Amino acid sequence: MDTYKETTAIVIPALDPDQRMVDLVRELREFGFVNIILTDDGSKIENRRFFRECKEQYGCKIIRHVVNFGKGMALKSAFNHILDNCPDITGAVTVDCDGQHILEDIDTCARLTSENPDKLILGCRQFNDPSIPWRSRFGNNFTRKVIHLLCGIRVSDTQTGLRGLPVPLLASRFVAVKGERFEYEMNMLIAAREYQIPVKEFPIHTIYLEGNESSHFNPFLDSIRIYKVFLKFMLSSLSSFVIDIALFYLLGFLLRPMIPDDVLIFRNAVFGGSLLTLMRTVISRLVSSLYNFFINKNQVFKNDSKSPAILVRYYILCTVQLILSWLLVDHLLGFIVYRTVRKCIIDTLLFALSFQIQREWVFRKR
Repeated sequence: MDTYKETTAIVIPALDPDQRMVDLVRELREFGFVNIILTDDGSKIENRRFFRECKEQYGCKIIRHVVNFGKGMALKSAFNHILDNCPDITGAVTVDCDGQHILEDIDTCARLTSENPDKLILGCRQFNDPSIPWRSRFGNNFTRKVIHLLCGIRVSDTQTGLRGLPVPLLASRFVAVKGERFEYEMNMLIAAREYQIPVKEFPIHTIYLEGNESSHFNPFLDSIRIYKVFLKFMLSSLSSFVIDIALFYLLGFLLRPMIPDDVLIFRNAVFGGSLLTLMRTVISRLVSSLYNFFINKNQVFKNDSKSPAILVRYYILCTVQLILSWLLVDHLLGFIVYRTVRKCIIDTLLFALSFQIQREWVFRKR
């Protein structure tokens, strides 16, 4: 028997499974895997017989949740059991209970997990196959592009259930990752990015039974949970943007009687700009940026460092962005009469660039 099959735990979270889970467990045992952990995540009484059969016939460890807590909690219950009770286990492979993962792919995932104790292993589906259900293709492609744009994560399958997690990474990082339901798997990828954990992908066969109708993924509710971290950043940025624009507009009324529009800082056609626009931009950006800094640091990027260097980096970015905003409002989109409208458009364009720099430089955990 291959050593890694003895030291790898197969973790199968399940809610109301059917005979396919029993068939999967039987095949895994025949294939040589001896450590199989099933988490019953609040299944109905009539479905519990499948867990009982797996325990009695194949020696599986059963962890039972009295109520449905979600896939994330089901996985973490099994992970904690491994860390507390299985000192000989070196890695865990998560597998869906509905037969979508074939033995050869599970075996490859277990072997790669054993060979790469410092990496997160992902078995990635190939989404160029037209037989894949439309909602799965669309959901994965959309999510993949969003997390690459917002988080810098480049993986080909963001929602795969076939993952290999070495025990050292379970103990140090992944058990503590937040998330109770399907968002836990997304948060796992975000944690890997934040803590610079390498990700190793390998292609797997794509099997969808009955159009993937057995999936408990709720496209609306679970998508909201998955994108919660992105929504928080959008809300932070939007509220800061509203504060900035409102102050910019208000200061126009307050300061224009004292500082006419034709008072310039420089008279150069390229670098020139009105004093009024500069003052409105500086004051509104100072107030909104302080608000945005504390929200992004504590709620979005969750950087608990007390180093003043973070504030310095943030305001270097803000200063550069402020100068760009000031100059571009005066010199770009001149066909738009109202400066406030120009500012809305220009700051929206600068928004995406600012997020990337904040993620990669200002608030990046070191």
